[in-house]
Amino acid sequence: MNNSLAKVATVSKLAALIAIALSTSACNKTEAETSSVKVDKTTEAKQFIQDAESTMAELSIEINRSEWIYSNFITEDTAALSASVAEKYTAKSVELATQSAQYADLTLSETDKRKLNILRSSIVLPAPLDPAKNAELAGITSELNGLYGKGKYCFEDGRCLTQPELSAIMANSKNPDELLEVWQGWREIAKPMRPLFEREVVLANEGAKDLGYANLSELWRSNYDMKPDEFSTELDRLWGQVKPLYDSLHCYVRGELNEQYGDEVAPADGPIPAHLLGNMWAQSWGNIYNQVAPKDADPGYDVTELLAKHNYDEIKMVEQAESFFTSLGFEPLPDTFWQRSLFVQPEDRDVVCHASAWDLDNLDDIRIKMCIQKTAEDFTVIHHELGHNFYQRAYKNQPFIFKNSANDGFHEAIGDTVALSITPNYLKQIGLLDEVPDASKDIGLLLKQALDKVAFMPFGLMIDQWRWKVFSGEITPEQYNQAWWELREKYQGVKAPIARSEADFDPGAKYHVPGNVPYTRYFLAHILQFQFHKSLCEIAGDNGPVHRCSIYGNKEAGAKLNTMLEMGQSQPWPEALAAVTGTKEMDAKAVLDYFAPLQTWLDEQNSAANRQCGW
Repeated sequence: MNNSLAKVATVSKLAALIAIALSTSACNKTEAETSSVKVDKTTEAKQFIQDAESTMAELSIEINRSEWIYSNFITEDTAALSASVAEKYTAKSVELATQSAQYADLTLSETDKRKLNILRSSIVLPAPLDPAKNAELAGITSELNGLYGKGKYCFEDGRCLTQPELSAIMANSKNPDELLEVWQGWREIAKPMRPLFEREVVLANEGAKDLGYANLSELWRSNYDMKPDEFSTELDRLWGQVKPLYDSLHCYVRGELNEQYGDEVAPADGPIPAHLLGNMWAQSWGNIYNQVAPKDADPGYDVTELLAKHNYDEIKMVEQAESFFTSLGFEPLPDTFWQRSLFVQPEDRDVVCHASAWDLDNLDDIRIKMCIQKTAEDFTVIHHELGHNFYQRAYKNQPFIFKNSANDGFHEAIGDTVALSITPNYLKQIGLLDEVPDASKDIGLLLKQALDKVAFMPFGLMIDQWRWKVFSGEITPEQYNQAWWELREKYQGVKAPIARSEADFDPGAKYHVPGNVPYTRYFLAHILQFQFHKSLCEIAGDNGPVHRCSIYGNKEAGAKLNTMLEMGQSQPWPEALAAVTGTKEMDAKAVLDYFAPLQTWLDEQNSAANRQCGW
């Protein structure tokens, strides 16, 4: 996870009135006077951008430090300090977003226009001009987060479990009755969110209109260097490429679950009941791998065991991940990274253990924060998090507003691209594995990847498909839950295991909805990582199966990657994409190429079992 803060922004009533006054007076001037005003306005806009950049850069360091302290020393005092700094940062971001909107129609350089657009459009939840409504929106946002964060489900035996504890049951239980109870129980916490969310949408839409957008949907879709409707069309195109592979995976998994649970619990046709897929939201299915894996899928090694055998501790795991990047030609991590990062959970205090990558000073003070477990999963996560860190350092020489990824999908994609190179070949190169398993073992490895990555893609897409329709009014409050399940069935082929009604608010059971975190970035990352990986493998001269390729040790691939990373957000994302792939178009064909052996195998299994695919 990248900890870069969204560059927020919305509303100063005085600034808006000044903008209106300037606009009105300009209409009454002579042509020469109007030209003079435009020149003055252009000069004013340039100064505004310069001042805004300086102010936000300074504030970002303050908020990064306060967040770091809070995450590593959780007390009431550090929480209060963190909240205070965040409030100041948000207030300034809101003010700058509103001011930037008044310069939107000026003739400026492409760089300045890009900076203004980022300032104006990066806010996720714009507040209305009315101070009372602004305060109301802030209160709703806080309350929604609190409802989710404090949510628990209590069993009849008196156990009251949090979401992570309930998710552990979803991941490990094979009892359909227990799975159903947990699935239904967690969704009870979302019911009180419905009226709050409905009001939040009204207020945020008003704020979006104050910034010059038709609604919040248009604002969110304006962050991708394309017209909003063109971006929506692009997402549909990418999904259309991936869908045949997903259909084959869905058909196979549904058939395997039917064999285990029977028709009454897991029907052989139609959508899959959402509680059977090993995840609270059925968003990724890796937890049911052992239930659906082929009998000969064992590759003959276990990375967790290999790490123990070769005496890898937490620091050595990070050092090995660093060596992946230095083998590509990147400079080693600074000494401060090793001195200031958190690698092991402290025994004397509470910390946020969720893995994250940090850039505290927008230059070289990069760190990771995670409570490393000596497991295969965390070995992969470390490589992923360092992907964020090396990206952060690569764009450090960009102006502050451009110190971010090309679009919000790129940052997550880079870490995942690197993680795709943790292949058996890589494990052999670094001395963890003696021999690379033959190709007969690839199906199990690919199936495990697909259950996490391919299964996620339609979920990653539909979350914001639902929200954008809500923001635009296409989905009304009276249709919230019905439309949610219609979209889940359309994209995922997944259904609610029991009847749902508009008394429920199932979208609220997913953190990113009450938390107002845009979700399309994760769908994009799942497309881009394979496109990057395939291109880098080609640059590295690896002509074998792309799922077996690792770019470890190839400096030519590293140089291409670094060229893109150094661009930050200074250019439209198609330019950044072309720096590595040679094309300005996202393409999911690389996903199909990566999983080609698996799709052939899946289709053979489905045909042999005479399964009727689709839903």
